[in-house]
Amino acid sequence: MLYIVYLDEFGHIGPYLSHDHPKHKTHPAFGLAGIVLPYYEVRNFTTFFFQLKNNLLAMDLKKAGIHPAKWEKKGANLYRTGNVKKYRELRQATFRLISKIDEIGGYVIYVGSEKPRTEKIDSKELYHRTLRELIKRIDDQCKPSNDRFMVILDEQEENVMRGEIVERTGIEMFGSKNRRQLIEPPMQAESNLYQTLQCADWFCGLLGRMAHLEFEPEHKKEFEWYNTYFKARMKSICKRSGLQRNGHKPASAKSLERLVKSVNSRR
Repeated sequence: MLYIVYLDEFGHIGPYLSHDHPKHKTHPAFGLAGIVLPYYEVRNFTTFFFQLKNNLLAMDLKKAGIHPAKWEKKGANLYRTGNVKKYRELRQATFRLISKIDEIGGYVIYVGSEKPRTEKIDSKELYHRTLRELIKRIDDQCKPSNDRFMVILDEQEENVMRGEIVERTGIEMFGSKNRRQLIEPPMQAESNLYQTLQCADWFCGLLGRMAHLEFEPEHKKEFEWYNTYFKARMKSICKRSGLQRNGHKPASAKSLERLVKSVNSRR
């Protein structure tokens, strides 16, 4: 089986110090997320998303005066607290997207990490590290059935980053990591021309709120709507996904269980 992976960014790639810092206050996390679709379902899903988007955002589209195939609504703007709470149609459309992906044998995947609270952030290395981890997880997911996958990223504006992404992923494929299930280094495309990338961006908008709530619950209580409306549904459709606190994985349930047994055995 061949899967096509469509990825975009959530959170923010630059420094973060605090929610009320005068300059560095955008988002405490950075991550990559998107949708993984069986190749033979891509055309079907593209049509589904295109129609859903046009119906949901008909008024916005009319105001834009742009052909629907070239118009996009960014996920960060779509999943604002006011929109989610006010418009039942938005919540229902999101549920339909999740159900459709599950129905056609696809899934959602995300990897993100809390950024250290410092002005000195190596944004390029953060991006590459996140992409490497995401590719590793998809590769691991594909191995048992010997499936293959290819990756399409939202286009990077910097020419240097484009070349580095291809170069570093090539090393992942053919170097010691030997990511055998990935058939090509990631390709990049303009999201306004790809309905699939727009869908990935919608999930990034949603997951960006989730990550903000996760890392700053005391300041982002307004995003509790994620837990109310979407948490259970997203959990059912996500595979090999997670957030890392300060670059470290939280202890798993199994490791905590082993720790408790170890402590009890010493008593």
